[in-house]
Amino acid sequence: MAETNGKLRYVPTTCPYCGVGCGLNLVVNDGKLVGVEPLKRSPINEGKLCPKGATCWEFVQSPDRLTKPLIKKNGKFEEASWDEALGLVASKFREISDKFGPKSLGFQVSCRTPNEECYALQKLARVAFKTNNIDNCARICHGPSVAGLSLSFGSGAATNPFEDLMNTDLIFMIGANSIEAHPLAGRRILQAKKAGKTLIVCDPRYTPTARLADHYVRYNPSTNIALINSIMYWIIKEDLHDKEFIAKRTKGFEEMRKVVENYADVESITGVPTERVKEIARMYASAKNAVIIYCLGITEFTTGTDNVRSLGNLSMLTGNIGRPGVGVNPLRGQNNVQGACDMGAYPNVFSGYQKCEDPATRKRMEELWGVTGLASDYGVTLTEQIAQCGDPIKAMYIFALNPVVSYPNSNHVMRSLEKLDFLVVQDLFMTETAQYADVVLPGASFAEKDGTFTSAERRVNRIRKAVQTPGDSKEDWQIFVDLAHKLGLNGFDFNSPEDIWDDMRRVTPSMAGIPYSRMEKPESVHWPCPTLEHPGTPILHREKFSAADGLGTFFGLEYRPPAEVADAEYPFTLMTGRLLFHYHTRTQTGRAKMLHHEVPEGYVQINKEDAARLKIQDGEKIKLRSRRGEAESLARVTDEVGPGVLMMAMHFADASANMLTNDALDPLSKMPELKHCAVSVEKITGVQ
Repeated sequence: MAETNGKLRYVPTTCPYCGVGCGLNLVVNDGKLVGVEPLKRSPINEGKLCPKGATCWEFVQSPDRLTKPLIKKNGKFEEASWDEALGLVASKFREISDKFGPKSLGFQVSCRTPNEECYALQKLARVAFKTNNIDNCARICHGPSVAGLSLSFGSGAATNPFEDLMNTDLIFMIGANSIEAHPLAGRRILQAKKAGKTLIVCDPRYTPTARLADHYVRYNPSTNIALINSIMYWIIKEDLHDKEFIAKRTKGFEEMRKVVENYADVESITGVPTERVKEIARMYASAKNAVIIYCLGITEFTTGTDNVRSLGNLSMLTGNIGRPGVGVNPLRGQNNVQGACDMGAYPNVFSGYQKCEDPATRKRMEELWGVTGLASDYGVTLTEQIAQCGDPIKAMYIFALNPVVSYPNSNHVMRSLEKLDFLVVQDLFMTETAQYADVVLPGASFAEKDGTFTSAERRVNRIRKAVQTPGDSKEDWQIFVDLAHKLGLNGFDFNSPEDIWDDMRRVTPSMAGIPYSRMEKPESVHWPCPTLEHPGTPILHREKFSAADGLGTFFGLEYRPPAEVADAEYPFTLMTGRLLFHYHTRTQTGRAKMLHHEVPEGYVQINKEDAARLKIQDGEKIKLRSRRGEAESLARVTDEVGPGVLMMAMHFADASANMLTNDALDPLSKMPELKHCAVSVEKITGVQ
């Protein structure tokens, strides 16, 4: 904490980093942030914070914040008034829309921004330009969760709250490293383990989370479906499945059973001996209550949606759904991944997952919004928008995202952005992506505005304004309202984020019962919550699933290899991952002194055997190449990854993993295969 004059003010809010939703107090002294204190009343983090949360105030007052609108003229940015900047944005978007139609525009929304702003921007895009080309960055993290869980259960959200881990008997984690990526969720898991719950961790890496497991299973990267199918085969073979639950509450079991009959022995695919698979199957199926936790090691594949549906299969096979201590729970990597999707910043749904294609839903939304002609098509997803830059997409609005660093195949992203006729970037800093913009709009941080974030457990948490925005920068919701007025739109007469939230509640049945007044206490409310009298829904699917017929659906899913596998030219498999001390593209954490000190530059984990063969020592600089680009980084020689496998942190622009990653897509969710690509490795310098 910085020095103070003793006149301190504490402002309760929610951490702006991962999707756990930790409560904290921003400490304000004389109008400036000087530190944070954990919110001891929070049922989520119970008065604890991780290193990122403990330093989340530092980037807010960074001296390189954007403070004035910028317009690029003759290749250089010049300061402009808000009237000039928003006037240009409105005229250009209207001109391009009128000339080329609604498919010529793309809108990209950040999962780091409050619900109210996600809702306002998707409403603006749909009302002003009749386009569904609006998407958020869940597309490249948990798009498969939304798609897969919706297909399996009828709802694309986590089924149980974090605190429910104390009610389980066994935790089955796969493709998740919570100790680094979601530390306070990791703390919950440790609490459960200390209370005698069994912890199984399946992961290609021996991560810090895996080191805490009672049972660790290393499997070959990208072989999730084969492993899960084999676990299900042995559960059925040994008659450990819940026949009553299957008969009463599900459909499609026979289709699934026939497929998994071919997966008795998958060691040649997964690297896991059959006896080990049997052991895990028995433990999971024999537990009275078992919960599944997963993260991007399940979703970021061309088979991501099928991977998620496989976990849905496993939970239903044993009846582990719809009560305390069970369920299928994705760990969300960004503070509002859940909320951005909930708010309708998605190309096929309005807020609350109301489908755009449904005529009755569209008619209702048109009546409530006071408009006509809302689009019915499935709009263009975030990853596809990049591919369509120039044709047919001519103009794009990027809100608080940095795709040059965070999207796969960075060279392709940069080439694509250059093809646009007009690009608007709204952000806090002059990011790598903002450099490509025609107009840059300076927004506000989480500490400078009111609103809500929705955590991974569907709990809607308040954020509260603690300090003013710097210079002429504006709160982002106000920018959208001002732009709507420039466009001559009705229905945007909002004077506060609460006004926007109430407009969202008005059109969203599943959240109608959650006004700001119900979120004053740290416990807040879990959606769905349709009325003011409704208590909220911490646990989904208790009596029936959310699907129209009330049934959960099994799917027979075959294992498919990744889009690109190692070969003679590119002999290594590269995975990407997160670190404890950094967050996404380091736009925020890179400006926190302690976090930067802990890990100031990127690195690549390489197995000891591979390092010895290539004569690479720990700390030496190496070059990685893929079919899409190359990157230089430092070698970390370790046993955490197996032979032939590399892990590269995704946070560093100057050692960018996404110069290498593959933009091949999952056909269902359009998720790119960020977790698997083929690369070569060579040593380029001595020890640093």
